[in-house]
Amino acid sequence: MFTGIVETIGRVAEVATAGGNRHFWIEAPFYEGQLKIDQSVAHNGVCLTVVALEGARYQVTAVAETLAKTTLGSWISGNPVNLERGMRLGDRLDGHFVQGHTDGVCTCIAREEQAGSWVFRFRFPEKFAPLLIEKGSVCLNGVSLTVFDVAQDAFAVTIIPFTYEHTTFSSLQTGDRLNIEFDVLGKYFLRSQSLRGE
Repeated sequence: MFTGIVETIGRVAEVATAGGNRHFWIEAPFYEGQLKIDQSVAHNGVCLTVVALEGARYQVTAVAETLAKTTLGSWISGNPVNLERGMRLGDRLDGHFVQGHTDGVCTCIAREEQAGSWVFRFRFPEKFAPLLIEKGSVCLNGVSLTVFDVAQDAFAVTIIPFTYEHTTFSSLQTGDRLNIEFDVLGKYFLRSQSLRGE
């Protein structure tokens, strides 16, 4: 479980394919000596397990299902990655409950600077429309954000300067694809309602 509060930006150092899987070496000096094998880390919002450690970098593996539902299939060496370690019992919840189980991919369709902050607009698959509400939470590339101007297949978020400077949003351009995870509480509520036939 994560919060959507990015701890640091890492970098894809190496990519290898083995069958239907892809192995990524991630450089993250912040984590040197602070990770262990089997630990979960969110990578642009995708929960992956640490399988190897080597100095200031570590390796994770993405299976076919993950590659099909996220942007990880297009990662190449040099890509920046938002990183967050899993929550510890007793931690403050500064973002919202994030599972690291990406629902799909959305696309940036507009970005605009507004007197020191930035407004980004995204298009997402319309089938997920019931999972977004005005002023609700969403996780984009591992960043917990509040949505507004919600439409059937689009929404906007505002990025404050600190978030812009300390996440990959500073390099985000129109046309870029992001991993999106909708609020888990909303997903459970809709599932419950559908089972009751409401």
